[in-house]
Amino acid sequence: MSAASQASKDFLADVLEGLGESQKTLPCKYFYDARGSELFEAICELDEYYLTRTELAIMEAHGSEMADWIGRDAILIEYGNGTSRKTRLLLDALDRPAVYVPIDISPEPLAASAEGLRKTFPELEVLPLCADYSAPVAVPQVGPARGRRIVYFPGSSIGNFPPSDAKAFLDRMGEQVGPRGGVLVGADLKKEAAVLERAYDDARGVTADFNRNLLRRINRELGGDFREGDFRHEARWNARHGRVEMHLVCTEACVVEIAGTQIRFDAGESIHTENSYKYDVEGFEALAAEAGLERRDRWSDPGDLFSVYYFEVAGATSRHP
Repeated sequence: MSAASQASKDFLADVLEGLGESQKTLPCKYFYDARGSELFEAICELDEYYLTRTELAIMEAHGSEMADWIGRDAILIEYGNGTSRKTRLLLDALDRPAVYVPIDISPEPLAASAEGLRKTFPELEVLPLCADYSAPVAVPQVGPARGRRIVYFPGSSIGNFPPSDAKAFLDRMGEQVGPRGGVLVGADLKKEAAVLERAYDDARGVTADFNRNLLRRINRELGGDFREGDFRHEARWNARHGRVEMHLVCTEACVVEIAGTQIRFDAGESIHTENSYKYDVEGFEALAAEAGLERRDRWSDPGDLFSVYYFEVAGATSRHP
């Protein structure tokens, strides 16, 4: 079976499993086909979506400090490459980065980003890997030992994992970089519910289009017959669990068929498509500590909206700037 056929088979299995649950769900990783990636980049430019511009400002202000921790000739492994704006800031700050391994589930944006970075950094070995980084991933061999391995996970995507899964994910990062390596990760901070809900339900409806694009993808790739207009986007702050939830709410009872399977929806029933967990600083550092990582440094913006953390494996000899 080809990789594409296996991916389609996995997509169908995940969709049918999620829509068969009492609280219907769809995995958020399937947002990112070519159109979904375009819509997410548009979200990042919205006034309401403070996360991207805030993290970019942190990278611009403190990139040299991050580079001091990382050191020369680094092997940089990035989960969720996107358009690589933050990556370029980091690579510019680093001292002779040796290898860059971007890992992303969406092949077209990954290929375009990798090609752009090769042109900008001709001395950098760029080894793109199309894969689902939420599962264990084998990073390509990079030849002779060079600098330190660094996992870079920007954009607050760590918040898409439930805390128990985020802990396991951070643990895998530590295993991937080893005792000489480091983990540079962004995480959104807790704040007023109204600010959070606006960030995930903008006035122009771009986030709603991004959410419903998942239904369009199911129709196109899996032969589904969702009527997009029957589902409205909704963002909810769940204070108990400390997360923003995205839902697609069915406006009237209907039956949807996907690959021969019929799925019934009641009016008002929702498909839970994404979680975005928010942390306070102490909570996120405690989660990382449970995964065997020690914080070496942290950078934030003046309004404490967002944080970027640098961790190393607990007990390893720290490389201080």
